Amino acid sequence: MTVNDDSFTNWKIREEIAESMIPLIGKLHRERDVTVLLHSRSLVNKSVVSILKTHRFARQIAGAELSVTETMPFLQALTALDLGPSQIDLGMLATMYKADERGLSVEEFTAEAVAGATGANKIERREPRDVVLYGFGRIGRLVARLLIEKAGSGNGLRLRAIVVRGGGAQDIVKRASLLRRDSIHGQFQGTITVDEENGTIVANGNAIKVIYADDPTSVDYTEYGIRDAILIDNTGKWRDREGLSRHLRPGIEKVVLTAPGKGDVPNIVHGVNHDTVKPEERILSCASCTTNAIVPPLKAMDDEYGVLRGHVETVHSFTNDQNLLDNYHKSDRRGRSAALNMVITETGAASAVAKALPDLKAKISGSSIRVPVPDVSIAILNLQLARETTREEVHDYLREVSLTSPLKRQIDFITAPDAVSSDFIGSRHASIVDAGALKVDGDNAILYLWYDNEFGYSCQVVRVVQHVSGVEYPTYPATAV
Repeated sequence: MTVNDDSFTNWKIREEIAESMIPLIGKLHRERDVTVLLHSRSLVNKSVVSILKTHRFARQIAGAELSVTETMPFLQALTALDLGPSQIDLGMLATMYKADERGLSVEEFTAEAVAGATGANKIERREPRDVVLYGFGRIGRLVARLLIEKAGSGNGLRLRAIVVRGGGAQDIVKRASLLRRDSIHGQFQGTITVDEENGTIVANGNAIKVIYADDPTSVDYTEYGIRDAILIDNTGKWRDREGLSRHLRPGIEKVVLTAPGKGDVPNIVHGVNHDTVKPEERILSCASCTTNAIVPPLKAMDDEYGVLRGHVETVHSFTNDQNLLDNYHKSDRRGRSAALNMVITETGAASAVAKALPDLKAKISGSSIRVPVPDVSIAILNLQLARETTREEVHDYLREVSLTSPLKRQIDFITAPDAVSSDFIGSRHASIVDAGALKVDGDNAILYLWYDNEFGYSCQVVRVVQHVSGVEYPTYPATAV
């Protein structure tokens, strides 16, 4: 048998194993609210090839490919346990099992590692929490996709309505079409139908009411059967507590803003300060996409090395607040064609760091350049550290952070030498450390952080909403804090 034959045979074996994983993963998700992960990447609703690629990706950060032959026994062990709602990382289970020297069987080790989610320890399923999207633009539609995807067993978050301004004939049909097809993020994974008579978009069985309103104070959500909902404001029109309080109408319990909040509105970066949200807080912000990209790695670096000062330069994709062609704009440069120019503009991300990381004493400055790409940006974080280090040390530290730390859902790590911006479209992490571009000289470190400023940020928004709704389930095996 030739090497080619050996490779193909091996591929077919792994393909068969991955195929057999799909119903096990699906059943755990539907019946028990268990999300199966692999190094923080969800395997729910993934194809055979996607599961194999996710396993293969582990070599980029862990140094060796993780095979389905290694993870399948742990998945099988999970199906035999009395599991409650949780997220369980097969990659972490396999990695920790290799390092364990007690001679336990896979079944014994798995039962011990996820004990917090089994038997008397397991938490009860939460009642579905209603969610309303106020605004249905770039972020609104991506958040909608994520909420529909995560409907899963029917528990957790349930998208009940979107609120938009009336757009004339066939408005609802056009909005459904924009949800169905996206020039950057591709086709919606599922089916979408429109019930024009009842003003409803039905996506994967989720009936989403389209409410037309020009003013938040004109809507009574209880008229649509909506109760105690989280309203996500994607318009950015109101950013202070007074303005956002306009959303606190009958049926709305909390308001989450997808833009930097002003005044005393808490700016929350999931993974960093989400646990500071007080239960009684009704209004909060998810800060900006750039703030979410820089704050987790900034916290990681400060925790290990100390940060004395820093500067962030963001090279940012163009957005809808710029003109396609030269035309009047209230800002000095954003009136120039976004598709033809690099545009120097301001960023509030550096000043927002203080809200998300109040214990960080370092002064962080920032600036931004908009460039002619439609999505994915890069933040160049230049830091003066409190102690000298080496490139190898920082490289290995950030790789480990991306694999095993509490920030592993926020920070990703890539070693591919030919990576470019479009490779990160659809990334669910807040930022991705480019290992090849990392520079360290004594007490100076320069981090290059890619981020999908649309989808990665939307994932962070949904994580915050899950947290404040009480439907963010614990992850096992637990990571050290």
